[in-house]
Amino acid sequence: MATEIKGNVSGFIIQVFSDISELQISLFVLILIIYLIILLGNLITFLVISWNPHLHTPMYIFLQNLSIIDISFTSTILPNLLHILFTQQNNISFLGCMTQMYVFASLANSEYFLLTAMSYDRYVAICDPLHYITRMSRKHCAWLITATFTVGFVDPVIIVVLISKLSYCASHLINHFFCDVTPLLTLSCSSPFIVELLMYIEGTLLTFNSFLLTLISYIFIISAILKIQSSEGRQKAFSTCASHLSCVIILYVTVICLYVRPTESYSPERDKYFSLLYIVLGPLLNPLIYTLKNREFKSSFIRTMQRIKFILYQY
Repeated sequence: MATEIKGNVSGFIIQVFSDISELQISLFVLILIIYLIILLGNLITFLVISWNPHLHTPMYIFLQNLSIIDISFTSTILPNLLHILFTQQNNISFLGCMTQMYVFASLANSEYFLLTAMSYDRYVAICDPLHYITRMSRKHCAWLITATFTVGFVDPVIIVVLISKLSYCASHLINHFFCDVTPLLTLSCSSPFIVELLMYIEGTLLTFNSFLLTLISYIFIISAILKIQSSEGRQKAFSTCASHLSCVIILYVTVICLYVRPTESYSPERDKYFSLLYIVLGPLLNPLIYTLKNREFKSSFIRTMQRIKFILYQY
């Protein structure tokens, strides 16, 4: 019987923010503005690094890939959310729901791993600067980025396949604004034990270890900085990793607020806002954190704008 019911599932209904239905137009405008700022900020970062060869160093190549992840990450969720808020058409097909969940999880994992790779880059730059060129060569940098995306996109496959095989015999109303794992598990009348166990194992092996490696890198980095005798030297060394450290703190604080809480404190309505904060905060702030006080990037940005003006003037 459960299999027959599952076979009849053709899609789901996304509830979005039902508790503030009278403010959905205002929410639409706010999310649209945030999304456009995210696209603009990350696209500028990507193009400036692409068009300036002297920025083709490991730190900026990682930042360029972070911009790609942030654009893709938000574009997986926000355009569909904006469409629902504007048209009130909140149906999503079963395949579309599984695809959205998979892409979202893959990009989230890739961001964790990329930030870990960036912390290793900062560790080598500060703790072993004499061997930086050999340890962070183009080949090693390319290998780290390839590993980041490969593991990021392979990791969620089994979980998404298992969720797609569950039976959905209750309401098909997803109490969320996108297809996330927890809301889908609450809809299933199958036992979610295997999925939850696998999520726990993978979360421990990959996500937690990514956080642990990043933490260990910064323990060595801070220890090396404190050994520098001059205050000017310490300040200069810290400034090279301050932007990345800020991005790491923002990411893991939002993740902890969203996922690391007692089960009894779970609230679907509140979790929607934590999820929205998690999705937009990092991609919104990352370009600002990395570029506002970066003289090298700002000078490259000015040269890029002058080049664009020159090209436009020619036409």
